[in-house]
Amino acid sequence: MSTEPLQVCLIEDDELMGEALCERFEMEGFKFAWYKTGKDALHALQRKRFSIVVSDIRLPDLSGEDVFVQLRQSQVTAPQFLFMTGYGTIDQAVRLLKLGAADYAAKPLDVDALMQRIRELGGPSESIAPEGMVLGISNTMRRIDHMLGRLATSDGTVLITGESGTGKEHVARRLHELSESGQTAPFVAVNCAAIPDTLLEAEMFGFEKGAFTGAAKERHGYFEQADGGTLFLDEVGDMPLAMQAKLLRAIQDHTVTRVGGGTPVRVDVRLICATHEDLRQMVEAGRFREDLYYRINVIHLRVPPLRERREDILWLARRFAEERSAKKEGGVSFSFSLAAERALLSHPWPGNIRELRHCIERACILADHSQLDPELLFGDSLHHDPGASVTGDTLIAHLDICEKHYIEQALAAHVWKVGETAKFLDISRKNLWEKMRKHGIAGPAKRALS
Repeated sequence: MSTEPLQVCLIEDDELMGEALCERFEMEGFKFAWYKTGKDALHALQRKRFSIVVSDIRLPDLSGEDVFVQLRQSQVTAPQFLFMTGYGTIDQAVRLLKLGAADYAAKPLDVDALMQRIRELGGPSESIAPEGMVLGISNTMRRIDHMLGRLATSDGTVLITGESGTGKEHVARRLHELSESGQTAPFVAVNCAAIPDTLLEAEMFGFEKGAFTGAAKERHGYFEQADGGTLFLDEVGDMPLAMQAKLLRAIQDHTVTRVGGGTPVRVDVRLICATHEDLRQMVEAGRFREDLYYRINVIHLRVPPLRERREDILWLARRFAEERSAKKEGGVSFSFSLAAERALLSHPWPGNIRELRHCIERACILADHSQLDPELLFGDSLHHDPGASVTGDTLIAHLDICEKHYIEQALAAHVWKVGETAKFLDISRKNLWEKMRKHGIAGPAKRALS
């Protein structure tokens, strides 16, 4: 790897932001040039060589997109582009990714993460292809997608953890598809929690004819069905201890023995396990075998809940709406009103992607026009908090609690950008700051710049 310092081109018209980033670049040992207009930056990029361009999208003359597109259209070899975007321009940043931009960082910036990403993109590195964004557009999901590309060349056992409904099976299928034989080899998904304990062994390993009452003919179990491909065991934490021991033996020996049979059958499967449980705590409590835990936890991927990756909410919602549009007679193309988008971003999504999909599908089925509004999406629950209850608090105290909760939700939905949140709440920026101080609301500690 080259020891030459990174050459960073910063395009940012905000004085405070630009000065803060330049100070950090200097601390990181980067060489940099700071341009406050798109025209000056474009002129410099056509004459000088840079390792990476870090650009705001909104600029006083040419936009960051204009600079990117015009540079690509010229004969100049363009460096990697990393765009900085606020809440209102995330869709534009996603479009730029599809055009070939390397990445984007949402404001308020996590400066440490930004410096790390600049280092990754500034030198020879593996870029994430825009068409590869099938899991989400958030940095977290794009990193997972990138990791899957690397894991596809190995056969190590993978453990995927995350809350129910976060898309763990979708991640497993993506890993399978990326493998060398992913287009032809079988992918067998098994929900361990849905199979009665008494039937689990027969379902997993198969059975011989006459092994038990009702076994009229032999049956291949899930391991044999997945031979040569991938076996995905969802909710593996719900598997009883006796079955865990047999699963461990199958993994170690690469063989299974059918119920009622005596001859081991060799199988070659890529095993992917998933759970919403904390397996380490289950091991400490004696509810999960320690040796099996280490055997399936060779590579660990955590899929975060939807509330931790709000950039994905509208992206996923539009994909689900497009799927319903394709099924709807007459080819209706569904879209979301601005109020609907705000409602989607403000909702906490305790059921994660599964809840979001069902919400969009229900709205599309009930819609009598192409634009979806909040009432169609959430119905009677739009203004009703099922968790709320009457307490002994005074009315003023209760209203204060509701106000604090609503402001926190609005800030999270707008990535803690105070100006955008104030517009959403239809109050002044100063008023919002006063309310935040009153309720003791502080943004995430790592968000150093706004």
